[in-house]
Amino acid sequence: MKRLTTLQLLPGMTIAEDVLSFDRQLIMRKGTVLNDNLITKLDLYNVITVFVEDSIAPAPSAKEIADEPPVSYTERVQNTASFRQFKEDYSLNVDTFKNAMNNVVERNLDLDVDALLSDTLTMINKADKWPGILDMLQNMQAFDDSTFTHSLNVALICNVLARWLKLTPDQIEMATACGLFHDIGKLKIPHAIITKPGKLDAHEYAQIQKHPILGYQLLQKQNVDDHIRNAALMHHERYDGGGYPMRISGKQIDPYARIVAIADVYDAMTAARVYRGPLCPFRVIEIFEQEGFQKYDVEYLLTFLENVVNTYLQCDCKLSDGRKAKIIFINKDKLSRPTVQCGSEYIKLADHPDLTIEELL
Repeated sequence: MKRLTTLQLLPGMTIAEDVLSFDRQLIMRKGTVLNDNLITKLDLYNVITVFVEDSIAPAPSAKEIADEPPVSYTERVQNTASFRQFKEDYSLNVDTFKNAMNNVVERNLDLDVDALLSDTLTMINKADKWPGILDMLQNMQAFDDSTFTHSLNVALICNVLARWLKLTPDQIEMATACGLFHDIGKLKIPHAIITKPGKLDAHEYAQIQKHPILGYQLLQKQNVDDHIRNAALMHHERYDGGGYPMRISGKQIDPYARIVAIADVYDAMTAARVYRGPLCPFRVIEIFEQEGFQKYDVEYLLTFLENVVNTYLQCDCKLSDGRKAKIIFINKDKLSRPTVQCGSEYIKLADHPDLTIEELL
């Protein structure tokens, strides 16, 4: 038996111990054989690590994955001048952010929110159009779960969601800042605890679960807005009261923390795995529909999902039966299952539960 982070999991692995939520509700039983959907479900429930059996079913090697030809959707995005500029700016931004955060945590220097936020907003403004940021992030996702890249991703997603919510320019900047600094508390957790291969003892587990409180305490010493502190403290709280550390619910949760919560889990679910590239957005939307409406602010979540889907209208896709189709109409009652055109045939995916969108082309 070994402990792995969710990003290290592979289809075919077997859960060695029951997986429980923070409020001790059963998420996955011991003996469950993991598949792609179940691994992604763990992200939705903010599961950090799980225990798995030592033997697994055969999985593709990293070389086999690397040898697979890229899909045309990826080529289309990555060949644009905007993407190349975005990738360059992104790398520089991550390095700057990493150095600044380490200085705050290790050397007790002041946090320059305005400067770091300015770098992020400048990168966003260079993009041809802001909805394209999700496309670019989808193609930037590498097997890298560092706090720094994740925090920048969440800031960018918060910026997009805030625009979709039609917030004011000042509120959009605040949402972006809240995303950027939401996980600062993780830098106070000893690396040895996060990467420990054996079973965590009660003290070690409690330490990991304290990163929202540690982030809040760290930000209390800085000249930052209360919303930024609250986002660090509350981004793991859930609308139904099933989150942590305070188990608050509904409107008790800071509105910006509710935005960050959605961006946080979306980034986790779309992250690349060792056995595949980033997950198709329609599969992520389906998981949100199945599991998320009790856990997140419904208004924020619906706005986010509807706009993500609308981004891919008229986009070519591949269905789970191998056929190519075009997304032509959004089904508001089931956003993950739009109507597609396949040749002269129109298919309402909501009426075909065994048929899904597997890949964007």
